[in-house]
Amino acid sequence: MTGGGAHRGRLARLTGPVATGLRRTATTALLLALVPVTAVLLVAAAVLCAPVSLVTRGPWRPVRIAAFALLYLLVDLAGLVAAGALWARRLPERRDRARRHAADAFALLERLLRLLRGAGEWIFRLRVEVTPAPSPACGRAPAPVLVFVRHAGVGDSFLLLQTLLGRAGLRPHTVLKRTLRADPALDVLVGRVPHCFLPTVGGRSEDAIGDLAAGLGPGDALVIFPEGGNFTPRRRRRAIASLRRRGLRRRASRAERMRHVLPPRDGGALAAIAAAPTADVIFVAHTGLDVVHSARTVWSGLPLREGVRAHWWRVPASRVPQGEDARSEWLLGQWTRLDRWVADHASPDATHA
Repeated sequence: MTGGGAHRGRLARLTGPVATGLRRTATTALLLALVPVTAVLLVAAAVLCAPVSLVTRGPWRPVRIAAFALLYLLVDLAGLVAAGALWARRLPERRDRARRHAADAFALLERLLRLLRGAGEWIFRLRVEVTPAPSPACGRAPAPVLVFVRHAGVGDSFLLLQTLLGRAGLRPHTVLKRTLRADPALDVLVGRVPHCFLPTVGGRSEDAIGDLAAGLGPGDALVIFPEGGNFTPRRRRRAIASLRRRGLRRRASRAERMRHVLPPRDGGALAAIAAAPTADVIFVAHTGLDVVHSARTVWSGLPLREGVRAHWWRVPASRVPQGEDARSEWLLGQWTRLDRWVADHASPDATHA
C-alpha cells in the first residue's frame, strides 16, 4: 500500500466510528421526536375519520397507517433499549463476545420482526402463505444457503427475514440498501451480524458480497435481491431499455417476455455463487405485496384484499452450472421460472403490463 493509500485507510478507520456515532445519535433523536408527533396524528386521524367511516364502514386508511407507523416507531425504540441492555450484559465477557453479540442480535431481530408482522396482520389484514412450509432442521444446523429473492412491494424484505429467522431457523446475512441505516434499531442490530450495505463505501459491491458469502457457515443464509430494487412497470421498462443500450439484445428480448419481474443484475449473485460454491441456492417468488409499491398504491391497496403468497425452490450446489456465462444464463432461466409462478398466482390488481 502506498503512503497515500495507508493514510486514507487510517483516516477511514478513524472517521468510520465517528460517522456511525453521529448518524445513530441523529436518527435516534429523530425517532424520539417522531413518536409523540405520530401519536397526535393517530388521534387526529381517528377523530376525523370516525364520522364517515362508522357510517360507511370505510377502510379507516389514515387510522391504519398512522397506527402502524406509531407501533413501528415504538418497536424500533424498544429494540434500541433492548440492544443497549444486551450489549451492557455482555461487556464483562471476554471469550466469544462477538459471537454472543451476534446471537443476541439475531434473536432480538426475530422478536422485533415478529411483533411487526403481528401488527401488520392486525392492522392491514396481512396473511402470509409459504409453500412448501419452511421448517427448522432437527438435530443439527442446516448447511449454508444462498437465497435469491424477488423484490416487489413494501415490507417484503422484512417478511422474508422474519420467515428465515423464525420459521426456517436460519441466520440471514443480508445485503441491504444503505438507506436502511436511517432506521436506528436496524442499524444497530444489523451492525452486530454479518451484513453488506450497498452501495459500498469504496471498493466494488461484488467484492463485498463475495466476502460476505465466503464467511457463511452451517445455519447461515446469504440473502440478496438480484433485481436491485422493487418491481414497478416503469423500472421494468427502464431496465429493458438499459440492456438494449448496452448491446445485450438477446437478454433484453428475454427480459421483455418476463412481465412481473425485473431482469436480474447478476453481478452480486454470481459473486456469491463463486465465493460459496458448495452452498445450495434457494429462489423465492412471492405476490400479494405488488399492489403497494408507491404512496398512491399504499393508499388504495390497504387494507390488503389478497393474502401474500410465497413459493420457494432449492437448487443443489451440484446442479449450479460452472463458468460465469453459464451461470448468468442459468440465473436468467430461474428468473423466468419465477416470473411464470407470479403470473399464475398474482391477483388481477397486481398484473403489470
